[in-house]
Amino acid sequence: MRLPVSEHTGRPWRIHEFAPDFTTEDVWSFRMPGAGPDDFPIAVAAIAAGAGLGRETGPTKFLFAARWKLGALLGWDDARAGLGPRVRSLRDRMPEDLTATANPAPGPGPFVSLYELPDESAQELANKTVHAVAHLGWVRTPTGDHELRMAVLVKPNGRLGRLYMALIAPFRHLVVYPAMTRQWEAAWRDRERLLKQ
Repeated sequence: MRLPVSEHTGRPWRIHEFAPDFTTEDVWSFRMPGAGPDDFPIAVAAIAAGAGLGRETGPTKFLFAARWKLGALLGWDDARAGLGPRVRSLRDRMPEDLTATANPAPGPGPFVSLYELPDESAQELANKTVHAVAHLGWVRTPTGDHELRMAVLVKPNGRLGRLYMALIAPFRHLVVYPAMTRQWEAAWRDRERLLKQ
């Protein structure tokens, strides 16, 4: 379910400390029935095992394939356009207590881990269109359960980046996030099987 931006910006997430120049583009919630306060790592692991990048289906798979093809043709995802050569990683701004928590394993797709805490994590990517952060947080609901929240923070790269973000907005909201919701919530329900593999 799509949430107001204030549901992310109004919480004391650590990402706010070092990404004030990023715009919170999207905030989405994922239901995790029966989840407790310590289940964030389990939810993230189940999603990685059962619904991570590369497991898209139908229209979402088509959209991602088209995006990667277009990116290859236009050089959007060239290594020189990414973190390091063109864009300084947010790690350069992070306090030492957070940098020590980054997962050294490669992230899903083009993402790189920034930090992993018991109730939140963040990953970043950069290309010719944007510098972006995918933030995951664990939030207690009014029913006492916990749910996963995802916020996408972006810093567009000039006019191209702003145009790109405007063009993909309908696809994110109408196709990508609803499909992601179905996959992530199904991964939570099937977590015992997924995490035994």
